[in-house]
Amino acid sequence: MNKQKQKTSKPKPAGSRVRMWGASGLVLIAVALAAFGYRAWHRQYQTADPVTMAGQWVRPDGGYVLQLSDIGTDGKLKAEYFNPRPINVARAEWMVEEGILGIFVELRDANYPGSTYKLAYDTKNDRLKGIYFQAVMQQRFDVEFERMK
Repeated sequence: MNKQKQKTSKPKPAGSRVRMWGASGLVLIAVALAAFGYRAWHRQYQTADPVTMAGQWVRPDGGYVLQLSDIGTDGKLKAEYFNPRPINVARAEWMVEEGILGIFVELRDANYPGSTYKLAYDTKNDRLKGIYFQAVMQQRFDVEFERMK
């Protein structure tokens, strides 16, 4: 006579189920909030017509001026940079990355051997925000440009 033993699982205490559902619920809430936050951030940087970036922009932390003009449909644009004297702009272009309109500007001059700006256009606040790479010091800085009125 072979009697098979049936495995019986012990019931889990109610507290462990509550903790399991509580943890799952927190994860779902965190994912939902992260998605909402991303959408709100993305709306702030929605793709706009690149021509809206034309004009003079100033960095409030130092008075540096970036002037954008001749914005073409091919990603090209004319950029001039002043600190307060003109600094040579070696390359300037606009692009859309992941639905966000932005610009890239490379400076090549005395004390600016390849310093760059990579900026996103904040449509909600009409600002250019991003990273300035200071080539001499090999450092990156968060920067923001406001439109000059």
